[in-house]
Amino acid sequence: MKFVFCCLTYYTHHYTLYVHPCCRRWQGDSRLSRPIFTQEPHDVTFPLDLSQSEITLNCAANGYPSSHYRWTHNGTDIDFAMSYHYRLDGGNLVISSPHTDRDVGTYQCLATNLLGTILSQKAKLQFAYIEDFETRTRSTVSVREGQGVVLLCGPPPHFGAPPEWERKIQNTYLSIYDSLFWECKASGKPHPWYTWLKNGERLSPEERIQIENGTLIITMLNVSDSGVYQCAAENKYQIIYANAELRVLASAPDFSKNPIKKNSVVQVGGNIAIECKPNAFPKAAVTWKRGTDSLRQSRRVFLLEDGSLKIQNVSRSDAGSYTCIATNQFGVARNTGSLVVKERTVITVPPSEMDVTVGESIVLPCQVSRDPSVEVAFVWSFNGHIIDLRKGVAHFERIGGESVGDLMIRNIQLSHSGKYLCMVQTTLESLSAVADIIVRGPPGPPEDVRVDHISSTTSQLSWRPGSDNNSPIQIFTIQARTPFSVGWQAVSTIPEILSGKTYNATVVGLSPWVEYEFRVVAGNSVGIGEPSKPSELLRTRASVPVVAPTNIHGGGGSRFELVIMWEPVPEELQNGGEFGYLVMLRPVGSATWTKERVPSVDSSRFVYRNESITPLSPFEVKVGVYNTEGEGALSAMSVIYSGEDEPQLAPRGTSVQSFSASEMEVSWKAIAWNRNTGRVLGYEVLYWTDDSREPMIGKIRVSGNVTTKTITGLKANTIYFASVRAYNTGGTGPSSPPVNVTTKKSPPSQPPANIAWKLTNSKLCLNWEHVKTMENESEVLGYKILYRQNRQSKTHVLETNNTSAELLVPFEEDYLIEIRTVSDGGDGSSSEEIRIPKMSSLSSRGVPVLEPSIHFLFCYFYCLAIFTVLLFNPLYDE
Repeated sequence: MKFVFCCLTYYTHHYTLYVHPCCRRWQGDSRLSRPIFTQEPHDVTFPLDLSQSEITLNCAANGYPSSHYRWTHNGTDIDFAMSYHYRLDGGNLVISSPHTDRDVGTYQCLATNLLGTILSQKAKLQFAYIEDFETRTRSTVSVREGQGVVLLCGPPPHFGAPPEWERKIQNTYLSIYDSLFWECKASGKPHPWYTWLKNGERLSPEERIQIENGTLIITMLNVSDSGVYQCAAENKYQIIYANAELRVLASAPDFSKNPIKKNSVVQVGGNIAIECKPNAFPKAAVTWKRGTDSLRQSRRVFLLEDGSLKIQNVSRSDAGSYTCIATNQFGVARNTGSLVVKERTVITVPPSEMDVTVGESIVLPCQVSRDPSVEVAFVWSFNGHIIDLRKGVAHFERIGGESVGDLMIRNIQLSHSGKYLCMVQTTLESLSAVADIIVRGPPGPPEDVRVDHISSTTSQLSWRPGSDNNSPIQIFTIQARTPFSVGWQAVSTIPEILSGKTYNATVVGLSPWVEYEFRVVAGNSVGIGEPSKPSELLRTRASVPVVAPTNIHGGGGSRFELVIMWEPVPEELQNGGEFGYLVMLRPVGSATWTKERVPSVDSSRFVYRNESITPLSPFEVKVGVYNTEGEGALSAMSVIYSGEDEPQLAPRGTSVQSFSASEMEVSWKAIAWNRNTGRVLGYEVLYWTDDSREPMIGKIRVSGNVTTKTITGLKANTIYFASVRAYNTGGTGPSSPPVNVTTKKSPPSQPPANIAWKLTNSKLCLNWEHVKTMENESEVLGYKILYRQNRQSKTHVLETNNTSAELLVPFEEDYLIEIRTVSDGGDGSSSEEIRIPKMSSLSSRGVPVLEPSIHFLFCYFYCLAIFTVLLFNPLYDE
């Protein structure tokens, strides 16, 4: 085993530990500690004649990290790899097959961890033995009859045991006239004898001194008995000493080191003991005074053997100064202290038992009356655990002043039910009051919800109730969920009402062949609790479908076809596997039904084909359902017409004309149709261009007898072709010959500019510059003036062919005006909106018109001032 240490420091029991810098990384760990011996090796005398073949020297140490152990023999480290008869057992050294020559000597244990190494006391290993007698032949001894003789018997080589202390004497301090008793005791072989010495000189028994083996008694001590004493234990192998000092004390009473308590505080009705323990040798006699009056023992006042004064059932009148008088033959000493009597602290408003509902906030009172000079502390505990309000514990808050320790519990929870203890602590006493709080809440979730049996429409459930949360369960409700439901839904049960003592029920009204999960919810007088965990997912048994398709309709299709359509039955109502539809049809007036199966569960359309069907023939139709359990319900009967041929005639008289740059109108004559030429339900207008770069094809339908259609969103100045064809449910008929038209050029892109106005009373004169168009734009045919009051949305329009206009309007508020061009291609761009303020005799500033037209002279008298504004007035309003 290999150990690596970053630092080692040797010390014994009284040395200071030094931590090497390489160990600093361990200093953050509070568990670190140096090795400390819990067991050290002791001297061992091993008899060689014993049957055991091992010697164990004990060594153990505490510390963190754990210690590693080494041993030395006569100052040399033991190499356990090389010395096979040595081994470690934990920290103990085990010596196998011990030998006197090899193993005798001194042993020491070393315990090491990262913080250092400690070295144990020395342990001496010795061997006790008796060898055989010598084997050489002894000389013959001759003696006459009747004479005495001595036969010598020398003992064989052997080893004994020196003395070892079992009990030593200790330093002792006694008062004059006291008695001293010391005893020392040692073991050894042979048994040791004892000698006593004082200051190095042997003691002998005297009148006051008794010595018996290891016992020393000195009576009626005096100061001259002080000194250093030794007890010596000796046998033939060794003498050992135990040393101790005896100090005999003699002094007058002295309170300097142990004075009477300056202020002893007690509450009315309490008990108090005032200690009086002066240093005095011999012990002093003690008396007490209250003020100047001597105290005597009474039913309430006791003078104790140790000198203390005890007063029971203290009253206010007991307050005052008390003096202890201590006397011995060397002198007298006095010491005075005061007794302070305070009123008792009483809990006047204790917490009371409460019955509350979860979520409420409550206050537990704890109020006291107290002596004004006494500080009180309130400590609350809950079920034996202190509530640490300083840490901001959730839900709990201390409210009140110095004498009020009320506890507020906000948003109380079920876990807050229990015993609350208000403990009032002062420097003199501790008192408490307790109250039980019951928190009631909705029931906990029921448990172990099981489906015991399931059919096509019913399911038998059982469950176990959860916690009633201190309020009896009154009702259970069962809820179900399917892949088709929106969340959990309450279901009908037998019995209809499930009382708090009902733990099983039958759920009814289920849909066949649907996967269900069930859960149970409990309720009590407080409210509805959390739901149980869902039961396992199970499917109800299949049954014949009972819901028929709805909205049976159809028609259209090709010749010889009858198209039938319906609303599919939802999956949750199909009641079983291999679901499909059964279509029944017959011509109106026929008694025989034709049946067709549609096996696709997603089908909502069926086309019946038969060349014997005449166009637009009425059929009576029913649609039913089926699954693996059989055929189910049929829908109500509907009448549906068979398919028809597309129209056979093309519209005549098709024409087209353009109204603007983006619109054209297509016209045609209605077709006079009959059953042979095909029914006409409406017309389809096709339009297109021949532009190879950007070809465009459009299609638009009109129904009924409409014979014109305006097409918008077209390109300006572009040739468009148009054609018209009739349509019905069978399709579209032949198209009319195409016609074409070129759309108008684009309207002018430039708005009217240089607009000037003059307002006089209710007359508004406007003038603007003529708009010149580009080559690809339509010519200007006139102008539109759009005007409205500021706060109204209705816009009025005035059209003119001139570049000026006069408006007669009541200017009760501001007017907004804009002007745009009119052309074959449509209306052009509008000018910016002009605001005409609600004031008379105002004009605007604009750019002078360079070439005024003759129309401008028409309103010359109204607009004369406008040119003055154009040339000289810096103010304008747009």
